[in-house]
Amino acid sequence: MRFSGLRVLREGLRGNKGWQAQWRDAEPRDAYDVVIIGGGGHGLSTAYYLAREHGITNVAVLEKGYLGGGNVGRNTTIVRANYFLPGNSEFYSHSLKLWEGLEADLNYNVMHSQRGQIGLFHSDAQRDAAIRRGNAIRNQGDDAELLDVPQLKKLLPYLDYEQARFPIHGAILQRRAGTARHDAVAWGYARGASDRGVDLIQNCEVTGIDIEGGRVTGVQTSRGAIRAKKVAVIVAGRSSQVAAMAGMRLPIESHVLQAFVTEGLKPVIDHVVSFGMGHFYISQSDKGGLVFGGDLDMYASYAARGNLPLVEHVMEAGMALMPMIGKAKVLRSWGGIMDMTPDGSPIIDHSGIGGLYLNCGWCYGGFKAVPGSGFSMAHLVATDRHHGPATRFRLDRFRTGRGLMDEEGTGSQHNLH
Repeated sequence: MRFSGLRVLREGLRGNKGWQAQWRDAEPRDAYDVVIIGGGGHGLSTAYYLAREHGITNVAVLEKGYLGGGNVGRNTTIVRANYFLPGNSEFYSHSLKLWEGLEADLNYNVMHSQRGQIGLFHSDAQRDAAIRRGNAIRNQGDDAELLDVPQLKKLLPYLDYEQARFPIHGAILQRRAGTARHDAVAWGYARGASDRGVDLIQNCEVTGIDIEGGRVTGVQTSRGAIRAKKVAVIVAGRSSQVAAMAGMRLPIESHVLQAFVTEGLKPVIDHVVSFGMGHFYISQSDKGGLVFGGDLDMYASYAARGNLPLVEHVMEAGMALMPMIGKAKVLRSWGGIMDMTPDGSPIIDHSGIGGLYLNCGWCYGGFKAVPGSGFSMAHLVATDRHHGPATRFRLDRFRTGRGLMDEEGTGSQHNLH
């Protein structure tokens, strides 16, 4: 079924009785060319691009719960390409270009809104760092603009500009950045992959990885054994646990990141806004809720829920930046399990075991990376060669020390990235 304005009108007039299921709920077969462990955004996009770009359709995506029930549905939906270091910069640039054509490609409304992302700075040193980052972004071929306070007040009149502790000195703006609907991204990729013959298998937990003679031969699951020529581990915060099934110890720590949404309000925040003196970021959804988040909970955990001290910390940052937020009622919060690397940058690489591939360590960058990650991972699985924009995301950089990408400049401490 293809979507169009005419189809929406026709179904509305017919009581919406003609809509079909968006993907096949497949039963597992005995064997596949490729098994993807993880039915989130990165796993589904990998399956889609394997089929679309490389013609590999004998693929199964195994998800222990329901499709899109993990981190792809537990984030603040921000899409941007304003990274500083070589390696990250070209990758996220590639991913943003895929975002800009994604709805036409998938024939699915993922509600991609290029409303712009504004990163505030609060000191002369931060201004210098913003200028340096902006020049790097522009040299990469993406957009960045420096805003002074008068320009900023026209866009964001509701901020507290004169506070003594964090006075606002300006901002850096990327107009092509914005947000997307996280659930729709998962559904769109699931639909596209299923239409091309990929089996999407829900409620199928992987309990073991079979290896013979240094090469993967399949997986053990809660629904039986499945043979496979190649296996891709794409499970976000569970990466260390699943890799351990293959005898691997990854340089990953899993931390909880909380997010929040308020009651629906009239339109007030037209952009994504990031606080420069506290890890706080906010936007407004199409339903009117203010969607915001902050720092990790700072201790390693696999629990998809957060603690109250971090709730207080995030609320304090919001109040310092825009006191008006104090009038909004928070409806709910949720936690995603973040797979944090020591240098804050991801891994897309061979595992060292024949036919076993890794895609993990996305830290805060997972949602915005979904198209680029799937495209690059599909290229690696299909060709056994690294895709150009992802060539620096090697696993061995943590063993050799060569090619480390400390995007935040905070050293080898997982929870500071």
